[in-house]
Amino acid sequence: MPLDPALLSSLTWFAHIARHRSFTKAATEMEVTRAALSQHLKGLEQRLNVRLLNRTTRDMSLTAEGQRLLDVVQPALTAIEQAVKEVGEAHAEPSGLIRMSASRIAARLLIEPHLGAFLARHPKLRLELVMDDGFTNIVAQGLDVGLRLGESLDAHMVAVPVTPPLEMAIVGSPGYFERHGVPQTPADLTQHNCLAYRFTSSGTIDRWAFTSPDAEGRTLVFEPQGNAVFNDDESMLRGALQGVGLVRHIDLCVRQHLAEGTLVRVLEAWCPPFPGFYLYVPSRAQMPAKIRALMDFLIEQREQLAQAARAANPAGHRKRSLGAGQRR
Repeated sequence: MPLDPALLSSLTWFAHIARHRSFTKAATEMEVTRAALSQHLKGLEQRLNVRLLNRTTRDMSLTAEGQRLLDVVQPALTAIEQAVKEVGEAHAEPSGLIRMSASRIAARLLIEPHLGAFLARHPKLRLELVMDDGFTNIVAQGLDVGLRLGESLDAHMVAVPVTPPLEMAIVGSPGYFERHGVPQTPADLTQHNCLAYRFTSSGTIDRWAFTSPDAEGRTLVFEPQGNAVFNDDESMLRGALQGVGLVRHIDLCVRQHLAEGTLVRVLEAWCPPFPGFYLYVPSRAQMPAKIRALMDFLIEQREQLAQAARAANPAGHRKRSLGAGQRR
C-alpha cells in the first residue's frame, strides 16, 4: 500500500519535535504555531496507536517506541533533504570561493595554464591556490579540494583522475649525451651525473625507481649522486637543459622539450606508467556546484592531455604493470 502523504508530513513534524525536545523551539524553527505542532503529534500517535513522547509542563522525552521510530525516520528525512538540495543546486550557477591544495608541479601543469579559461567560464567563482608539496589533510586545513598523484592519497578520500596515466622520464640535453654517451640500463647511471631532487616536506632525496622490461619485472632503485641537488622542479629542469646532467621528471612536464629536441629521453623501457594526478574531496555526497564545476573542467583537460599523448605516441602506449616510487 502506498504511503499516505499526510503520514509523511506528520513524521516530519515528529522528527523536528524529537530533535529539539521542545514544541516551542521546533515551532520557531518551522515557523508554525505550537498548537499546530501539538495537533500533528497527537494525530500521529492516534494513528499509530502508540505514545511517542512523554511530556510534562517542563520536560519532554522519547518513549522507547518513539526512539525506534526516530532512528528510522531521521536518516530517511536527511537523505530526502540532501536530494532536494542537490537537485536545486544542479542548475545553479557555481559561485563562491574554492580553496585548493596542490603540489607545485600539479599547479603548474594543471591549474596555471588553464586558470583564465576556467574563471572565464565561471565568473562568479574565486580560486585560492595553496601550494604544498607535502600531502595536505584538506579537512583539517579547512580546504575544499586537493590535487595530488594517486599514490599519495589516503584510501578514504573520494578521488577522480584528472590526467591519463603518467611515466617518469630520464632526460638530458643532446650535448650532454654527446659528451658522456647514452646509458643502456639503470646500472650505467653510476657513470653519469644524475641531478637529485630533495623533498621539501621530508628532506629526503628522491630515489629513481625502475622496472625491468622483461617478464620478471624486477624493481631497481637508484639514488642519484650528481653534483647538484634541487628542491624545485623548474630549477632542476633548467640544469638538464644547460647540459649539467640527467634528471628524472614526469613525462608530461618534459613533453614539449622532447618535441623541440632540447631534451632527449633514455631508459624509456625501464619506466612503466603509473596513476596520474587526482582531484580529491572529503565526500561525494555533499558536493557543492562550485566543486562539481572544477571537477568537470579538469576532466575535460584530462581528455585533451590523453589526445596529446596519443598524438605524441601514435604507436600506442606500452602495456606494463604500474610502478612505484613516483614523485608527488
